[in-house]
Amino acid sequence: MKAKVAVLISGAGTNMAALLYAAKLTDCSYEIVLVASNNPEAEGLKIAATEGVPVFAKSHVGLERAAHDAIMHEAITQSGATYVVLAGYMRILSTEFVAKWGGRMLNIHPSLLPKYKGLHTHQRAIEAKDPVAGTSVHLVTAELDDGPVLGQIEVAILPRDTANTLADRVKMAEYQLYPKTLADFVARDTNPEYLTAQVRTLALAQPQADEVLSHGMPCFGIIGGKKFAYVSVDHHGDGKTALLLKISGVEEQAMLIDSDAERYYRPAYFGDGWVAIRLDLGDTDWDHIGDWIAKSWRAVAPKKLTKLMDVANKF
Repeated sequence: MKAKVAVLISGAGTNMAALLYAAKLTDCSYEIVLVASNNPEAEGLKIAATEGVPVFAKSHVGLERAAHDAIMHEAITQSGATYVVLAGYMRILSTEFVAKWGGRMLNIHPSLLPKYKGLHTHQRAIEAKDPVAGTSVHLVTAELDDGPVLGQIEVAILPRDTANTLADRVKMAEYQLYPKTLADFVARDTNPEYLTAQVRTLALAQPQADEVLSHGMPCFGIIGGKKFAYVSVDHHGDGKTALLLKISGVEEQAMLIDSDAERYYRPAYFGDGWVAIRLDLGDTDWDHIGDWIAKSWRAVAPKKLTKLMDVANKF
């Protein structure tokens, strides 16, 4: 299952093109489902459309920032994208837009972050007599060029380099770095080891929780007590990675399955008091999963332990 990506551009779209052509490789972990722009005349839109990728454009002129961002957000969600990639998108994003795509929006910057945030990065590196410049891919946060760095490539600065000659070679590095970093990043959302590790962190944060291996699955329970979570990875060849949790019974199980049959299902051999939640669909809300795990823990925890927790939460 390939991750669905929307790319935002404002101009030529050369980084977008690098991402698009990499996505054509059979083993690539993502597909581009939309290229969108604040500039209806952006050349990159023509490239995407010619390659059969849906495009969308809405000029920001005459619109407040939040209003324009809301329009772009709607186009992205309508495309089915679960990730946003900025590729020469020359807009400062509103905090609301950044928050909606927190942890799922990437950008590329022409320096070795955290050095030289902002503009004129190549000239600043040359003037500082740095031996190398480079490029970085990072997660987007509310502060400019400040998100966690996901990947970097160094580019040597030659003795006679100008900002323009250096920029040309950094661009070549960008075309290598962006597709590879994006592919690695989105692959985590379907990687069983990564998904299990995320569950492990949340489950072991519960009071008196421990982990054992049960029926070949990582299993989390209260020390000396009942189990409240399992991670099922390709159980009996079903091809799924899922979290198995305690619920109230058959009615809640049926309600969940009816609400989203792709995400929720009845786990074999566990009965009506459990539900399975797919973790490998590429859009897992880990805050929501944390709430589910805490609820499942409470369902099996001894009353004296839950009472202690309730008392502690009052202070």
